[in-house]
Amino acid sequence: MTPAPTEQTPVLIVGGAVVGLSTALFLARRGIRPLLVERHPDALGHPRARILNPRTVEVFRATGLEEEIFADRSLTSELSEKLMVRAETLAGPEMFSAPMQDEAPELTSEVTPCTWCSIDQDKLERVVARRAAELGAELRWSTELVGFEQDADGVTATLRDTATGAESTVRTQYLVGADGVRSAVREAAGIAVEGPGTLIHTVSVVFKADLTEPLRGRDLGLGYFDQPDTGTLLMPLDDSRWVFYTPYHPERGERIEDFDEARCVEAIRAAIGVPDLAVEGLEVQVEKTGQKILGFEISAGLAERYRAGRVLLVGDAAHTMPPTGAFGAATGIQDADNLAWKLAAVLQRTAGPALLDSYEAERRPVARFTIDYALAELQERSHDQDDDGRPSYAAAILGQLYPAGALLPEGTDTGDASDASDAEAALPPALDPRVLGRPGTRAPHTTVRCRGKELSTLDLFGEAPVLLTGPEGSGWEHAAGPAAQRLGIDLDVYRIGGEFVADPAGDWASRYGVDADGAVLVRPDGFVAWRSPGAAAEPQARLEEVLAQVLDRAPGA
Repeated sequence: MTPAPTEQTPVLIVGGAVVGLSTALFLARRGIRPLLVERHPDALGHPRARILNPRTVEVFRATGLEEEIFADRSLTSELSEKLMVRAETLAGPEMFSAPMQDEAPELTSEVTPCTWCSIDQDKLERVVARRAAELGAELRWSTELVGFEQDADGVTATLRDTATGAESTVRTQYLVGADGVRSAVREAAGIAVEGPGTLIHTVSVVFKADLTEPLRGRDLGLGYFDQPDTGTLLMPLDDSRWVFYTPYHPERGERIEDFDEARCVEAIRAAIGVPDLAVEGLEVQVEKTGQKILGFEISAGLAERYRAGRVLLVGDAAHTMPPTGAFGAATGIQDADNLAWKLAAVLQRTAGPALLDSYEAERRPVARFTIDYALAELQERSHDQDDDGRPSYAAAILGQLYPAGALLPEGTDTGDASDASDAEAALPPALDPRVLGRPGTRAPHTTVRCRGKELSTLDLFGEAPVLLTGPEGSGWEHAAGPAAQRLGIDLDVYRIGGEFVADPAGDWASRYGVDADGAVLVRPDGFVAWRSPGAAAEPQARLEEVLAQVLDRAPGA
């Protein structure tokens, strides 16, 4: 029997990498003070995931961290200006070369106010951890989850201090597993994983070398090489330091322990194509096991469920995918953003508990699509295969469409998550103005002017739900306060083109697919929950009905 709990927390997060830390941050900024536990004594000191796509930057922008993240970025020049190269070796002839900006030419300032950011994951984790702690999250390092038991009212978890071995128990209303590909939380919850599993075992080190000659004047952003093995990668860390990845093969008897510094240098020289390359300052990751390199698996898999009662999964615990396209951490951070506002609303009793069912209904189909997309990208980049007609990269990161969940699909009066199946899999509708603005899509960006300051409409979202209405939408504006008061919730209201929020280009209504007297309800995660093309006969009653359905509330309750 589990001992009586010695402490309580509203949410226990297991796993202190970037997704777990982001979950803690997104909860703390909404007034929920979670406890995060991580078995390692500190963040892992290795760059790992190094690129934030514009949608992920949008998520951090909403927390006020965009400037700090860019101030700590890893590269001094814009990532989009660098080259992606495919070759046998860096010094050898190219099979393929293109500017990385060609990956998503649609991603312009007309589409998003954000751009790419290259920041090492360990740097990003420090930024996010610091802000989460400032907002009240408790981050407890050298602490591992031993086990847990859940009941109808919560979860009782046993924790162990990895330095002393001392155990304690904590009572929580919800447990979030952010503990990676081999998630102990997922396993204990009895949730299976589907998909191909491990694809590649990889060795990674950071090294310093002068690559001026083999670069031949190229500004390399990402290199794919066939030496010493297909799947070898090279990325710049700063002006003279590089991150190197190469596969190893347990099926051939190779072990991570076989890769000492001498073998790593040999592999680096093979990839560069310079047998006598002077490799200086080989920086190796010292793990708890004592091994001096970072070894990890590249895999593809999807949890069969994202929730088991009061236990929920985010990030690699819920899905894994190849690093091609920089989707992995991005998908996990967006999971955290989706889940956090819903957990906060349920815990603060502004939403009903069934709102949490929409987390899996919305995010699991996105993960399924993204895994397939990343696998196709891996084949294309590593084996010179053509694309298979899949949507553009810009559509893949900005164009997800939730077919159902915490929203009212167009032409219906219900947001029942059971209406959608994985067969409808949230396929991106591309950046089609006829689709964006529809319930279930990311709210479109357009420029507005508020109190003399130029903003993106995206800057209006992030805290409470937001009602946007046009210059002739005074009926919606006046109805919003009483409707929110009746439900006991916060609701921010902006009349675009009205007295306080100007619409300089006059394109807000067209981008959101409504008329000048229409209205759009945007969730705290920046996704559209509902829209009305025009005015309503009884706007307060309609708003109460919509908010109640989105938040799993009884109207007027």
